[in-house]
Amino acid sequence: MKDIVQITLINSIKTFFITLIYNQRLTLLEIGCGTGKATEGFIAQDFTNITCIEYGENLAKLTQDKFSAHPNVKIVHSAFEDWHSDDKYDLAFSGTAFHFIPAEIGYPNTASSLKKDGVSAFFWFAHIASDEPVYKSIRSAYQKYAPHLDDNTIPSIEEFIKERSDLSLQSGHFHQLQVHTYKWDQIYTPQDYIGLLNTHSGHQVLPQEQKDNLFSGIEKAILKHGETIIKKHAVALFLARKKQLNLA
Repeated sequence: MKDIVQITLINSIKTFFITLIYNQRLTLLEIGCGTGKATEGFIAQDFTNITCIEYGENLAKLTQDKFSAHPNVKIVHSAFEDWHSDDKYDLAFSGTAFHFIPAEIGYPNTASSLKKDGVSAFFWFAHIASDEPVYKSIRSAYQKYAPHLDDNTIPSIEEFIKERSDLSLQSGHFHQLQVHTYKWDQIYTPQDYIGLLNTHSGHQVLPQEQKDNLFSGIEKAILKHGETIIKKHAVALFLARKKQLNLA
């Protein structure tokens, strides 16, 4: 299902270009490529002129090796905040990595890397809360073992979209903002669900005993209501065009 969402997301980005929809020679800048999952999606649709900025040295090397058959896919090991280039790009895109860049740096730096009328495309997983009994039981485990991770403290998808939209427009560097959301359900066993949680930094940094108690409580909560759990996922895509600043 995630592959379908990725294809739909990329098609939304292509459509935003209007007259440039079918021009696969567009130059792309990826901010924080990680292992190259999003990069793969663009390459699959014949966008192969991509510069990827990756802060992690090992990830940068791994991704460089991964795309070695694509000479126009360039991996640069650098923090985006420190990276400078005379090249200008048609599209700058980023997933979760952009969230960790201060907005007062991220948006201006992105705009300066784009051509006139260039496009930014930022996308994140957004949280969807559930009041189903299994999730109420899971919240009880969080409240007992890790109350600071209780999802009641996480902004709703509507609050998240407003926050990121405001940051984009208030930067003064982008306009014509469009927001698209993509939602799907995924079924997890207790072990797979815990594995998903363990990819989140807030869970990773828990002391081992606290983490074990929390995950044990979550597993028991799921099994209390059945053998699997349905998790609602959402991705929010923020598309905006570079604003031409009046310097007069």
